[in-house]
Amino acid sequence: MVAEVVNGDLHLHPRPSLPHSAAATALSEELGPPFKRGKGGPGGWILLYEPELHLGADVLVPDLAGWRQPRMEEIPNTAFSTVPPDWIAEVLSPGTERFDRGQKLGVYAREKVPWVWLVNPSQRTLEILQLGADGQWILRGTHLDDVRIRAQPFDAIEFDLGALWANVQSSSG
Repeated sequence: MVAEVVNGDLHLHPRPSLPHSAAATALSEELGPPFKRGKGGPGGWILLYEPELHLGADVLVPDLAGWRQPRMEEIPNTAFSTVPPDWIAEVLSPGTERFDRGQKLGVYAREKVPWVWLVNPSQRTLEILQLGADGQWILRGTHLDDVRIRAQPFDAIEFDLGALWANVQSSSG
């Protein structure tokens, strides 16, 4: 189980399905070399898989999170971070989509996380959300299937969206 606390309520979710894990792993593999390591891209990011975030009284575990350096120059030797990320990716599943789109997006807006990506492996979609000056989420793009994309804040490179669902049985098959 994955445990998160939002607005004082404990939320328990089952561990992610294999397609969910495949999408999160592939996204990390696509973004890590150019943005974390600077191989084929600008570098300058700390990217973490399932970090525990303590944001105010809320405890969240996004699928992926990223901090621009120097906001987070080094990964602290702690079990969690209290520094809100600059980017979060939530991989949606039927059991968590409502929570991810509702309460978690609300916390991310409150904490002024500028970018959130919503990845839906069963629909094979990526939604790019940017936090507006008014604290509301603005949909900056929806990408489908196996296209090559540039997506903010990682638009310095182009990557193959199809990598997120490669070798994953379609939900209709």
